[in-house]
Amino acid sequence: MPEVMLLLIPGLPLLAALLMVLDRLFGWSKRDGCERFTARLLQAAGSLSLLLVLWADVDYWLLGSRHVLVLPWLHSGLYSASISFMLDPLALSMATLVGLIALLVTRFSVAYLHREAGFQRFFMVMALFTAAMQSIALSGSALLAFVGWELAGVSSYLLIAYNWQSRTAATSATRAFVTNRMGDAGFLLGMFMAFTLFRTTEWDVMLVAQPETSSLLVGVLALGFIAAALVKSAQFPFSAWITRALEGPTPSSTVFYGSLMVHAGIFLLLRIHPLLEQAPVLQWLLLVVGLLTVLYGRLGGMVQTDIKTSLMFATLAQTGLMLVAISFGWYTLALVHLLLHAVWRAYQFLHSPSFALHTQWQPAPAAPAWLGKQRWLHNAALQRFWLDPLADWLLVKPTLALSQEAQVFDGQILDKLSGTPGTHSSIETLADMQALQQGRLRVESSIGVGSGVFGKLMQWVAEHLEWFENRLLLQQDGGKAKTLLDRLGHYIDRVERLLTQPRYLVLLIMATLVVIFRG
Repeated sequence: MPEVMLLLIPGLPLLAALLMVLDRLFGWSKRDGCERFTARLLQAAGSLSLLLVLWADVDYWLLGSRHVLVLPWLHSGLYSASISFMLDPLALSMATLVGLIALLVTRFSVAYLHREAGFQRFFMVMALFTAAMQSIALSGSALLAFVGWELAGVSSYLLIAYNWQSRTAATSATRAFVTNRMGDAGFLLGMFMAFTLFRTTEWDVMLVAQPETSSLLVGVLALGFIAAALVKSAQFPFSAWITRALEGPTPSSTVFYGSLMVHAGIFLLLRIHPLLEQAPVLQWLLLVVGLLTVLYGRLGGMVQTDIKTSLMFATLAQTGLMLVAISFGWYTLALVHLLLHAVWRAYQFLHSPSFALHTQWQPAPAAPAWLGKQRWLHNAALQRFWLDPLADWLLVKPTLALSQEAQVFDGQILDKLSGTPGTHSSIETLADMQALQQGRLRVESSIGVGSGVFGKLMQWVAEHLEWFENRLLLQQDGGKAKTLLDRLGHYIDRVERLLTQPRYLVLLIMATLVVIFRG
């Protein structure tokens, strides 16, 4: 497969997102034409991207060799960083799944979001997310995978807060964003350890067993990637954010938390499974976390009354089973489970609005009798094992407090050091306005008070410029400057009228000829 074609698999959705942004900025399409242009553009980009993936599938089956494309980016001494793509069974399976589901959800969203105020914004983010997931699937290095990882996280945040006027949606988006930053820290740790041990982040180099490398350091490397995977796939105890992330439209819930992004962590673990085999303790960790996630998803789903939330808990239970399979070394089983579950869950999420409409007058199914008898367990399941308040206490509230402290530090320390003007005040009284128009009032309060040498100097310059502006523009009838400009304009008009008279035109022509002949 040509290298350019491989780049176009994530490149086409990214290009579509860029064209949508330009269309929004310059207004190329109007009204209903905007929806038509956006929908057709993303469907065309998604279709071509999927066809390229299918071409890569056929090419791999026929040739039977793994293809790697490396684009050098940074080289310093022994260290190198590249943007590389890799085609192997794992990458092609995930890329085909991403292309198929993204295209189906895009087509579904055209009718589902028709005439929505955020129609174009939704498709911009969908295009960005499709490019991000294809980058993760086809990545030949941790560096490219991290780029897709971050783009997928940003897309998730933007679509959770799709109805940004809602305080609940904004809070849920913040919770998801803050929690996922923990996983990003783990991903960065993994890349740092890869640079330290192998001088690169290429999967081909990292995943080959090297006896001279310390097993402890390899375990730390793998632990970083495991942390990123557990958070992205919302495994226990990082499960609180994903059930609150359903505030976005149903199509975004489908691709993010029902079928694609929720499996990104499982895909990453399948990719780094050679590292897991070098650290058996981490396999036991995955087994424990997987079992806890299965229990959390199963018990939580039994007491839910909302269809989408019930599906979300069922998804958590299934991803927990995938984690258990990986811990036992059943990688092919985990991959097949991932692919089948993603397709089935996408169908269920897309069908959930219709199901909710037909069952809205029916009572919600009751919890099983055995669970109702265990009052403490039933209450714990209803409270979602108190992970939500725990996440707020450990993550959201400290983040908000840190941002407030940073704002205080910025206002009390940095502003004074840099000489940034203080709080502005406006002209409030009629007397002040009249005095300003007459040029007798210098509005120092509107400039602010600078501190430090540079702050005082800039304050002095700003005050004099403001005084000149007030004298020029704010006096009654324009001030002296306007009078002088009007008089000058009057003289220029008189000169122009004189020059347009025939006798003066003839005189100018004669003077021009004299100058020419003398030259």
